[in-house]
Amino acid sequence: MAATEISSSDDSVVTPSSVEAEKALLGAILHENLLFESVAEFLKPEHFFDPLHQKIFSHISYCIGKGQLANPITIWPFFLQDDLIKEYGGEDYLKNLESYIVSLSHTEDYGRQIFDRYLRRQLILIGDKIKYNAYNVDISSTALDQIECAEQSLFSIATLGTSESNIDFSYAVKLALKQAEVAMRSIDHLIGIPTGLQALDKALGGMHRSDLIILAARPSMGKTALATNIAFQAAQRKKRVAFFSLEMSAEQLALRILGSESKIPSDKIRRGAISEHDMYVLNKASQQLLEIPLFIDDTPALSVSGLRTRARRLHRQQKLDLIVIDYLQLMHAGVHQDGRVQELSFITRSLKSIAKELSVPVVALSQLSRAVEQRDDKRPQLADLRESGTIEQDADVVMFIFREAYYEARKKPSEGSEKMEAWQAKMEKIHHLAEIMIAKQRHGPIKNVQVGFEDSMTRFYDLEDL
Repeated sequence: MAATEISSSDDSVVTPSSVEAEKALLGAILHENLLFESVAEFLKPEHFFDPLHQKIFSHISYCIGKGQLANPITIWPFFLQDDLIKEYGGEDYLKNLESYIVSLSHTEDYGRQIFDRYLRRQLILIGDKIKYNAYNVDISSTALDQIECAEQSLFSIATLGTSESNIDFSYAVKLALKQAEVAMRSIDHLIGIPTGLQALDKALGGMHRSDLIILAARPSMGKTALATNIAFQAAQRKKRVAFFSLEMSAEQLALRILGSESKIPSDKIRRGAISEHDMYVLNKASQQLLEIPLFIDDTPALSVSGLRTRARRLHRQQKLDLIVIDYLQLMHAGVHQDGRVQELSFITRSLKSIAKELSVPVVALSQLSRAVEQRDDKRPQLADLRESGTIEQDADVVMFIFREAYYEARKKPSEGSEKMEAWQAKMEKIHHLAEIMIAKQRHGPIKNVQVGFEDSMTRFYDLEDL
């Protein structure tokens, strides 16, 4: 069957295909069914160029999958009502496929060639679509939207045929042993990406690849501060970090990090209430920050598909180790959902999918419901996430931030009252303390970790650092 031509100024250009390789592969498998295993992992019926060859491979796959013999005699009944095969010569076409066999040892090579031509045809289709959309200025999507869509399409075909969902258990055991050995020999005994807080790392074992980690709290508890600390500490250890900030600008985040590293309150830096010496310290601190692999995307109201596209792009360019998102409730699904609860459920499922696809931990910040404020005990609970859909179910780790001093400060008695002294004593004791509550962890127990918090620097630290 002749290859179809592409619309082009060059009439000699034809659609990429390898019909001869298709015949050779089909003939080889019909002759020896065991050869099917060499291509079954990456080759599918739709990868064939010839429509009849698609059907033949599909019927071969069906028979072999059922444990039955696949040869011209056993698959012919599938074609009794098929008019297409009559144009090719009927049952004789199936029998003659074996005549195209050159060498049975080249079967996988034929499969790779067929798959390569399929990818090339997909590239042509994507290119045609890009060209059409770019010319059509009346369509609703912007040029940037089209670029993101094109990147997503390219990434999708780039990953075709590369996934291996079935892993031999013995291989999985070897991987687990290797991870255990790496953790044993490392100074801090971590398998995952460090958070920069030793107490938290001991409880988590670091942030594990493919995990969705939810960091939730009420406003003003320090979610962004902790997320920024984690991202920066990981980047300092040469881990490549993507920080998607839907709330704060890249400049504001940089200011926080600069203030934390220079020990100069960021609000003073912002107001210019600093001395010449402070400016010297800031310049010195900034030089140390210029080379860290931290990438900030501060696009507001980002859709989950847009985030996926940008994360994939960065991963291709930089090979990411960690993704941080601030925060869930500022994202949107990008597709119609029945209500905000369903939309957030779609977002969390998508983020878990991104974590698995890129094999990196994804840390996503989340707001808690106001139910916390209505209780005497203000410590968050997993139930406070339920208004946000399936966050609890999708997450591998759920952590809450709780600072008792935040609530106690709002109970300040009037000056000169009998309670003032007791209140001051309590505030002196707790003002620099914070709890990171691990409420869910697939890899370990739930527990509370006490850390220090420096409000003026928006910085979390290990208490032994005092």
